[in-house]
Amino acid sequence: MKIKRFVAPDMRQAMRLVREEQGPDAVILSTRRLPEGIEIIAALDYDEALVREAARHGAPAASDVAPTPEVKLPTPAEHVPAARHGRLGRRLLQDTPEPTAEATPAAVAAPADRLPPASRPAAPARPYGEDVAEDTVALSQAVRRAPVPPAAPASNASNAPARVAMPVARRSAAPVAAETAPAPKPAAATPSAPAPVPAPAPAEAKAAANEAPTVHPAIERAMQDTARMRAELGFLREMLEMQLSSLAWNDMERRHPLRARVLRELTRLGIDADVARKLADDLPEQISAEQARYLPLGMLSRSVAISGRGDSDGGMTALVGPTGVGKTTTIAKLAARAVVRHGAANVALVSTDHYRIGAAAQLEHYGRLMGVRVYPADDAASLRQVLEMLKGKHTVLIDTAGVSGTDPRLEQQMDVLNEVAHSDGIALRISLVLAANSQSQSLEESVRAYMPLEPASVVLTKLDEAPNLGGALSVLIRHRLPLDYTTDGQRVPEDLAVADARVLVLRAAHALKTAAPPLDDGMLAERFGFQVAHA
Repeated sequence: MKIKRFVAPDMRQAMRLVREEQGPDAVILSTRRLPEGIEIIAALDYDEALVREAARHGAPAASDVAPTPEVKLPTPAEHVPAARHGRLGRRLLQDTPEPTAEATPAAVAAPADRLPPASRPAAPARPYGEDVAEDTVALSQAVRRAPVPPAAPASNASNAPARVAMPVARRSAAPVAAETAPAPKPAAATPSAPAPVPAPAPAEAKAAANEAPTVHPAIERAMQDTARMRAELGFLREMLEMQLSSLAWNDMERRHPLRARVLRELTRLGIDADVARKLADDLPEQISAEQARYLPLGMLSRSVAISGRGDSDGGMTALVGPTGVGKTTTIAKLAARAVVRHGAANVALVSTDHYRIGAAAQLEHYGRLMGVRVYPADDAASLRQVLEMLKGKHTVLIDTAGVSGTDPRLEQQMDVLNEVAHSDGIALRISLVLAANSQSQSLEESVRAYMPLEPASVVLTKLDEAPNLGGALSVLIRHRLPLDYTTDGQRVPEDLAVADARVLVLRAAHALKTAAPPLDDGMLAERFGFQVAHA
C-alpha cells in the first residue's frame, strides 16, 4: 500500500493531483484545510484489513507498507484528536482535587477510573468517529448524573463558608464523601435570639464566583470536536459533489457531444453558466458538427434584444448608471448627432449632477462647443419645471450623478426621477449606461440596483477597453434589456453606433483570438456537471 500527501490551493486542484498521480483507484484517507490550501492523504492498493490491524497495534508494520520517500504521514495528534485528549466523559472525573488532611478516607480512596491519566494505563487508540461519539454520550450522561447540592437551611448556614470555598468544578468526589462522612451535629437550641448567619469571606466568595462554571471546559472541547467533525464532513460533501459533477459532465459529453461542444464554446466566449445552460436547452434535437461550431454565435445574436431607436428618435431621456461608465461623454455624443440632424435650437441638455465637482462645467463645455444650452436642476420640483419648459424641444438629454448600488444617494436620485417620470404631461425615458469592461458580477449588481427605475433601454460603453464581452452579453440576455447604442472611444460624436447584435457578438468572438481563457474539463464539470446531474 502506497500512501501520499497532496497539497493544493483548493479541493478541485487537489483531486486533480490525486487522479494524475495515483489514478482512479486511489482511496482518500483524510482531508484537512491548511493555511496554504487543502491537504489530501490518498492511498494506492488500499487494504482496509491491514489499516485496521496497524491501528489496533498502534503503528503499521514496515513490511506491509511500501516505503515511499514522498510520503508524509500525518501524526496521530493531527487526525485523531480524541486519542490525544482521552475520553471526554473521563475528563469530568479526572479533575478530582488532591486529598487534604480534612478529606475523609472514603473520599481519598477514589475508584480506579478517577485516577489521573498518568496513574492508569493508556486506552488504545481508536478511530476518530467512534471516540468522539462515545465522548459525547459519556459527557451527556455525566452532566445528567452530576449532583446538584440542595439549598442549605438557615440553621445549617454556619457550614456554608467551607462549602462555598471548595471549587464547584471539582466536586466529582462529593457523592463518595457524602456517603461516609458523619452527619454534622445540630447546634444546641438556646432561648436567646437565633445565631447570626456568618457571611462568606470576600476572597472565598470571589474564588467561588470565578469557579462557578461547572463543565464549561469539557463542553467547549466537545463543541470544538463537533466543529472539526462538521468541517471534515463538509470536505467530504464537497469532494462527493465534485466527483458527481465530473461524472455527470463526462456522461453528457459521451451521450450528447454536440451539446457539450456548444456549452464549451459559450464558456470560451465568457457567457455566464446560467445563460449558457438556457441557450443550450433551446438547441434543436438534431444538429450537425458544423452547426455546433457556429450555432452558439447565432443563438447569442438572436437572444440580445435591440430597441431599434435611431438618430431620428428624440424625446426626453435621462441617462443613469454607476460612476465612471461614461454618461456625460455619451450625452455629448448623442447631443452632437441630434444637432447635426435637427439643429442646435431643437436640442437641450439638463444637468442634475450637483454631487461631483466640475460635472456641470464639463457638460456646459460640451454645450458651448455645440451651441446647445445647459439647464441645471437640483431637485424634483426644479427638474419638473425645466422639463415643462423644454417640451417643445426635439431632443432633451438629462445627465445624472454617478451613484453605485450601495450609495445611500441612489434612493434619493430614484425618488426624484420616479416623481418626474410619473408627472402628467412629461414622458421621461430612463436609459441605463453600463461599461462593457466591468466584470459580470459588477454589471449584475448595477442592473439590480437601478431596476426600480424600470429602465427602457441600455447604452453599452467602453467596448474598446473590454477584453471580454461575455459578462455584458449575459446581463443583457438575463434581464431582457433592449440595447440602444454602443460606444468604443472618446471621440465626439464619431465613437457612437446604433446597437447591432450581430456586430456585438462577432466582436466578442474576435476578442477570443487574442485572449482566449484556458478551459479544462474540471472547470466545465464545476460549471455544468452538478446541474446536469440534478436535471
